[in-house]
Amino acid sequence: MNAFGRVAVLMGGASAEREISLMSGNGVLSALRERGIDAHAFDPAERDLAELRKDGFARCFIALHGRGGEDGTLQGALAMLGLPYTGSGVMGSAIGMDKWRTKMIWASAGIPTPRWRILESGEDWGAVAADLGLPLIVKPANEGSTLGLTKVTQVDQLPAAYELAARKYRDIALAEEFIAGAEYTASILGDSALPLIRIEAPQGNYDYQNKYFSDDTRYLCPCGLPADEEARLQALALKAFRLPGCRGWGRIDMMRRPDGQVFLLEVNTSPGMTSHSLVPMAARQAGMSYADLCVTILAQTLEAPQ
Repeated sequence: MNAFGRVAVLMGGASAEREISLMSGNGVLSALRERGIDAHAFDPAERDLAELRKDGFARCFIALHGRGGEDGTLQGALAMLGLPYTGSGVMGSAIGMDKWRTKMIWASAGIPTPRWRILESGEDWGAVAADLGLPLIVKPANEGSTLGLTKVTQVDQLPAAYELAARKYRDIALAEEFIAGAEYTASILGDSALPLIRIEAPQGNYDYQNKYFSDDTRYLCPCGLPADEEARLQALALKAFRLPGCRGWGRIDMMRRPDGQVFLLEVNTSPGMTSHSLVPMAARQAGMSYADLCVTILAQTLEAPQ
């Protein structure tokens, strides 16, 4: 493990997902140390990134979530410092964080994704509902962990949903067609998609609480799909992951209607690594322990260009 040198596990940060990042980062830190790697916590919200070089770090495991951690800004800074890092590069991170632009790329390549439109103040809310149908989803275009997301069932709920996404989170508000069906996620590791996970959240609401803290959310892995159908979705997820320029590891979330039609929702280039997280769960199904997963992700920094 000496090939890795001194490793900084970047965690915390200043985004709205700081709490989850600290949980992910501490899990990764413990796993790497368990395998004899000289790993140390580093919180960019508390320390200047220039200290990474000063302190002799050779590479970084990015366990940051949200803005400033997975949107390309951190990746660009690390590239300028000459430090290898886990996950996607600048372009893949920036596009992957932007749900709107990811959807445009997918749609242009024939990847199925729910219909959408960008919302502005003074919208004709009735026209939005008529265009996308009800219920529909309103969410910030550049946040993760379902933060700022609202399931809108009535037209008069749209203004508040817009205000939450656009004002509170200071973001582009994205309205999206609601897809009724089963939710699946495909974890990407290198050139492979891990076994799919089917998510069954209470009342079908896979929100922040049910995603990270609830014991009532069910995760089915094996996912229950026929082998050929699972392989088809894995191949689709790999294609969708690569199109925006993503690499290394990540996750693609999707919905599957009862008729078998699948719609891809978004890409995550720095997924959670908590006790409730999906990539470690899929890795276990593939026969890989949490520590093995962390080392495998870190090993990608030995050869991947930044």
